[in-house]
Amino acid sequence: MVKKIILISLALQLTSCGELQQVVNQLPQGTQGLSNFEIGNGLREALDKGIDRQVSKLTQTDGFFKNELVKILLPEELQKVDKTLRDIGLGNLADEGLRVLNRAAEDAVGEATPIFVDAVKGITFEDARNILLGNDDAATQYLSNVTSKALYQKFHPQIEKSFDKVGAAEIWNNLITRYNNIPLTKKVNPDLTDYVTQEALRGVYTMIAVEEKEIRTNVSARTTDLLRRVFGQQD
Repeated sequence: MVKKIILISLALQLTSCGELQQVVNQLPQGTQGLSNFEIGNGLREALDKGIDRQVSKLTQTDGFFKNELVKILLPEELQKVDKTLRDIGLGNLADEGLRVLNRAAEDAVGEATPIFVDAVKGITFEDARNILLGNDDAATQYLSNVTSKALYQKFHPQIEKSFDKVGAAEIWNNLITRYNNIPLTKKVNPDLTDYVTQEALRGVYTMIAVEEKEIRTNVSARTTDLLRRVFGQQD
């Protein structure tokens, strides 16, 4: 059961000390070698590592673009645009169009990270009990279910700003205009802001799930003495 203690950190990191104490009091007997204070701090440290470390990777240059787990590809509607432009010798423009979509996501996630962290505060003690009994990505799935709508509303305007910041709006206006001017092609007018917002959110949850599973299953991921002591008992 200690194997799942990490999940409680995602639920109670920022809730009251009283709720944290309730969880600690219900932990199995195998944790008796640790004080309540150590367990609580271990949970906090695991949360910091699980969210801050992985989300920060996405904010770096190529954090999306060179990460095959989260790289934003073209939506189906634009795949024909990409192919057509390459066929007429505009491959470089097509490449740049794909790159700036990922750049916009990288930029937006950096600005919106505090919003995601704040969303974790809404997880209640009752939620934590369900998470505790869940699978390897139970906490991530829960966060996705309860925060995706609110995060979308925050990410969407930031993606729009990021489009302008990284030049994506200009590049894609040019790209789509050129495509729409090609004879006999069906004109397109995709909502790229919505698409990239959805993909950016998917990327955030994907990387948090990676770290959630890593801490629970890989001893080498416990990089401090406290993490090794708290989570070593699951082994």
